[in-house]
Amino acid sequence: MMQQSTIMRSSMPCGTRAAVKMMAKQPSFGVVRCAGIQGSAQKMALTGRVAKINENGDRRTGVCNVARPTGAGGDIVVAGAAPSDGGIKWGADLKKLATCVGIAAVMWNIPPPEGVALQAWHLLSIFLGTIAGIITQPLPLGAVAMLGLGATMMTKTLTFSAAFSAFASEIPWLIAIAFWLSGGFIRSGLGARIAYSIVSLFGKTTIGLTYSLVFAEALLAPAIPSVAARAGGLFLPLAKALCLACGSDPEKGTEKKMGAYLMMTCFLCTTVSSGMFITAMAANPLAVNLATEALGSTISWGTWAMSAIVPGLTCLLLTPALLYILYPPEVKDTPDAPEKAKEELAKLGPMSTDEKITAGALGITVLLWVFGSSVGVNAVAAALTGLSILLITGVVSWKQCLSDNQAWDTLTWFAALIAMAAYLNKYGFIAWFSEKVVGVVGGLGLSWQAAFGLITTLYFYSHYFFASGAAHIGAMYTAFLSVAIACGTPGLLAALALGQLSNVMGCLTTYGIGSAPPFYGTGYVPQAKWYQWGFLFSVVYLSTWLGVGGAWWKVLGLW
Repeated sequence: MMQQSTIMRSSMPCGTRAAVKMMAKQPSFGVVRCAGIQGSAQKMALTGRVAKINENGDRRTGVCNVARPTGAGGDIVVAGAAPSDGGIKWGADLKKLATCVGIAAVMWNIPPPEGVALQAWHLLSIFLGTIAGIITQPLPLGAVAMLGLGATMMTKTLTFSAAFSAFASEIPWLIAIAFWLSGGFIRSGLGARIAYSIVSLFGKTTIGLTYSLVFAEALLAPAIPSVAARAGGLFLPLAKALCLACGSDPEKGTEKKMGAYLMMTCFLCTTVSSGMFITAMAANPLAVNLATEALGSTISWGTWAMSAIVPGLTCLLLTPALLYILYPPEVKDTPDAPEKAKEELAKLGPMSTDEKITAGALGITVLLWVFGSSVGVNAVAAALTGLSILLITGVVSWKQCLSDNQAWDTLTWFAALIAMAAYLNKYGFIAWFSEKVVGVVGGLGLSWQAAFGLITTLYFYSHYFFASGAAHIGAMYTAFLSVAIACGTPGLLAALALGQLSNVMGCLTTYGIGSAPPFYGTGYVPQAKWYQWGFLFSVVYLSTWLGVGGAWWKVLGLW
């Protein structure tokens, strides 16, 4: 048995240049003894370049695969220096991928309905296949989106500039920057400080914490007209800091402790608060402008807010309570949490320089989100101002931004869906769909109440085809408003309800509103659960808006 000395470069705990002794018990296996992990039972898997020097002075290099330690002595089983080729290691779930391709292929080969251009039908086929991939995830979401964009270009359904057009739009970049800002919020320690402060005030129960976040977000909604900025850039970092402070972290498998419930609830409520005020979402003024053209009169800020306040508050009160029953957190009562939070605050001491810088940067960003439109500063420019301050002062590094996989993945898949959805509209499919719906509903001879209920439901659930509220409003709002009025629905009532629900319907998917991608991207809620709760609460919200809202609108004299 020949002794060999081995020098391995690796990331082993005993150092980047770990000296090990290997006793070659057989040609392909041996034992590596690492002095730095004596007595350790740590599990690991390493691959590194090994330089072998035998007794004759010959030097050979190769790849070694280091398996887990076999015992308390730190012995590590080493597979041979040249692992055999095991063939293709598929990066995708082939069954799921085949299903998605099959959906697109079947749609592609069905003749398009009369009035639908062939190019629009082909794009719809690829879009539905991509949506199926987003739902089933045969690959990571960004990779699915790239496959979809690749298919549109290979089939000449979209040009390169069309396929990647949404990468120049504001919302995807605002979401990505929100991720980077949240990184500074947490790394600086400011997130923990604010989280502990909130816990010290409301932390006796998880539901108390949740309500405090929900209503804080709703209070700021009329002042910050970008839901992606408000939810993703301001409240998501705070919610995540609260979860981490309470020991709920998806990377540690403790997401159900509190985070899954909190994240899902906060997201759902952002869709409600966005519909309560004209200035709570960037696309709401578009609905107001379109309604003005149809009605001949303008909807005021006060009229919109007054009509939405009762159904909106009802939904905000119901959501945390219902989800607390249906999707309960593992930790519900934390009577000692306020005192512990105060202890942690005492340990933190006075604010650090990084915390002060982060607070200042976020303060400037929020002020620009609130007042920037009056001086021509958009939401992305405001967010970049805050990020620039963090980068220049070293609170956040560009390397950290580059390594934020969630941000880049979300940017990729969200932009891809926005581009495809936008061109479905440009190719005339959405107009054709709206026309068909209008024709069917108008010919049923229903009372205006029943007709409006059907129109609103169809308008609401058609949002599965859209990756933004603005695109949906621009494509379908006028058509559905016109048919509602033609069926006898009071014009102002129809305009307000459709405009407000254009926000609420964002609860359906992971891509339907600007707050969805960042909250979903935290990894606290599995995609299947996200769609399950999104659909369930869509029924709750739609019923509340038409039921409770309808009664309130009667009181206001809207019908």
